[in-house]
Amino acid sequence: MTDPAAEVEAWVREVVVGLGLCPFAAAPMGSGGVRFLTSGADGDAEVLAELFVLMQEMHAEPSPSTMLLVIPGVGWDAFLDLVGMAEGLIEVEGYEGVFQLASFHPDYVFADVDADDPANHTNRAPHPAIQILRVDEVGRAVDTFGDTDAIFERNVKLMRDRAK
Repeated sequence: MTDPAAEVEAWVREVVVGLGLCPFAAAPMGSGGVRFLTSGADGDAEVLAELFVLMQEMHAEPSPSTMLLVIPGVGWDAFLDLVGMAEGLIEVEGYEGVFQLASFHPDYVFADVDADDPANHTNRAPHPAIQILRVDEVGRAVDTFGDTDAIFERNVKLMRDRAK
C-alpha cells in the first residue's frame, strides 16, 4: 500500500520543483522545511480539526515553513467546498495575515479554463491536498522574485508546450 503523502511529496519534488513551477518551493524542500501528512479524518469536520491543529503547531514553532495535508479520496466539488471551509477557519480562528492556503487535486481546474487544458496540471497532484503557507514567508518570496504574474504565465506555457 502506498502512502498518499509520500506520493504528493514525490510530485512536488519531480513536478513543482523539478519543472520550476514554484520558484519558492526548492529552498524549503531542500532544507526539510516542508511537512507532508496524510489525513486520517472521516468527514469535513475532522479534516478542519486536523488543519486547525496544524495551524496551531505552525503558529507556535518557526519550522516547518509549510505543511501539506493530503486528503485521499475527496472528489473535486467536495474538495472545493472543503477548501472554502478551511479558508473560513483561518478567518474565524484569527489567522488572517498569518496563514494562507494553496490547494491541489487530481481533477484541478482553474476558473475560466477548460477541464482538458494542460495548464490545469500545475495544480494536479496525485491526491487532494491543502497546503498551509506562512503569509510572511510568501511575502518575502514575492518581494524577492518580483513579477509573480510571470510565474503563472510561464507555467501555463510550459504545461501546454509539454502536452504537444
